[in-house]
Amino acid sequence: MANAAICFHPDAFDASQTRLLGRHSAGESFLRGFLRHADVERFDFWNLSGKPTAELDVLVERIEPPGKPVRWIPRLGRNALGDPGVLHLPDPKLPHEAWARLPLGARRYAICGVTHTTATDRVMRHLADFLIAPLDDYDALICTSTAVRAAVDAQLDMMREHMRSEYGRRRRAEPQRVTIPLGVNVADFGPSAEHRRAWRERLGIPADGVVGLYVGRFNVRGKMNPALMAMALERAAKRTGRTIYWVNSGWAESEAAQATYHAETAKLCPSVEYRAVDGRAPDARFSIWSVADFFISFSDNIQETFGLTPVEAMAAGLPSVVSDWDGYKDTLRHGIDGFRIPTLAPRPGFGGDIAHWYANSWITYDNYVGAVGQYTAVDLGEAEAAISVLVTDPDLRRRQGEQARLRAREVFDWSVIIPQYQALWAEQNARRRAAPETPSPGTNPYAPDPFALFAAYPTRHLMRDDIVSLIPGVTEQDARARLGAPLAVYSPMNRPTAAEVAQVLAALAEHGPATVARLRELVAPSRANFLERGLLWLARHDIVAISRPS
Repeated sequence: MANAAICFHPDAFDASQTRLLGRHSAGESFLRGFLRHADVERFDFWNLSGKPTAELDVLVERIEPPGKPVRWIPRLGRNALGDPGVLHLPDPKLPHEAWARLPLGARRYAICGVTHTTATDRVMRHLADFLIAPLDDYDALICTSTAVRAAVDAQLDMMREHMRSEYGRRRRAEPQRVTIPLGVNVADFGPSAEHRRAWRERLGIPADGVVGLYVGRFNVRGKMNPALMAMALERAAKRTGRTIYWVNSGWAESEAAQATYHAETAKLCPSVEYRAVDGRAPDARFSIWSVADFFISFSDNIQETFGLTPVEAMAAGLPSVVSDWDGYKDTLRHGIDGFRIPTLAPRPGFGGDIAHWYANSWITYDNYVGAVGQYTAVDLGEAEAAISVLVTDPDLRRRQGEQARLRAREVFDWSVIIPQYQALWAEQNARRRAAPETPSPGTNPYAPDPFALFAAYPTRHLMRDDIVSLIPGVTEQDARARLGAPLAVYSPMNRPTAAEVAQVLAALAEHGPATVARLRELVAPSRANFLERGLLWLARHDIVAISRPS
């Protein structure tokens, strides 16, 4: 099947970091699933970080030992992405990569990205730039849910209308938008009687206690407000007269924030036995699921596009009570795998003030998404009823848990998702090869040649017929000392090598002044431009003089 070079930066795949975000967990899960299930002859990784590959090999090995050869493409080796022909990004920043690709030719390789958070001003700008950047229909954005695809399409519709009114229709085809969900490695979440017993003993929960579980970041603005879950659980505890244990497994930005989060949440559910767990701990990430009888998550936030934890809960064989929100709509089937609780938000046209304040940087991103979340209501009556029936009906919990685990295996396991990625990459490659060849402009207008952009700054420009002369009395030893001094060695960028400098000095010492064109002949054609530019470095440090021919 088709392959793609994975754009590899540790930040996108390392879920062991302290500031753990959903994209880190999703990235690590994807990489583990890709290494386990990709039908490829080798794994191609583009080393975007530039870190030693031995260091990156350790990270890859920790996530999942590769069963096939690994090829590391150097950071500067963008041209090598033509084989396998598709570059897979862990984010939706296709326009940035498209501009970087342009000097090599827009058909050099196809670009595939994936949505995570799309609510930041930076990502919204990237999405709007889809209609400006040199992207084509052999490029693709994977939308992880129907909800986020609708959001992407809505933003493109607005940008398309603006572009049409200002400049007319876009001539180039737009990149594809394809809906493929995030996946999980279902086997990693298998329920364990041993883990269940150990966690319950550790948290002081009896073997027959009914436990609800939440897993995720503790951030009321940037993730979700636990008040809604707390109030629903409190109502269910009073309605059923049963003791409900609530395990909140997660992490916050600081210990102080975490303490406040737990204290304020527990105040809202005094009838519930509240338990806090650090969800980042290695012994918790995959084992904590076994403590629970059902999962609860009332996402109310536009920062989320898919929502991985309900799928992880399904993989663990847990029924869920979740908000009917964003990607949760695609994952959990109401009444079969658990319950989706209706949500209510303002209709379009009621958020202009929030958008205006965010666009002007008068509020932070966290306060932007937090403000939107504050106007999102979850039907607590429905939530109370759903939790109550799960608390009082162990047979229903078992049936829904079995259905959830089956759905996770059949729909969301990476063994099912990775072939969908590979099919998309195959289609991208086919479209790319069939696309007409167009001459590359060789210029990225967002990153032009600085000597072209700022051509008006100097008095004049170095020309091929300029005369280069050795400053009298300067020896090769003098030149080496000057060019090695702190005021000469900073900002190195493709300078002439020491051997090339020695060649220039020797030629000038032996034959006298020479034209720039003549000195270019001292080196291979691939090095001539670097040498020519480097003559100005020598002149800058009083090693040679450059003048116009008389």
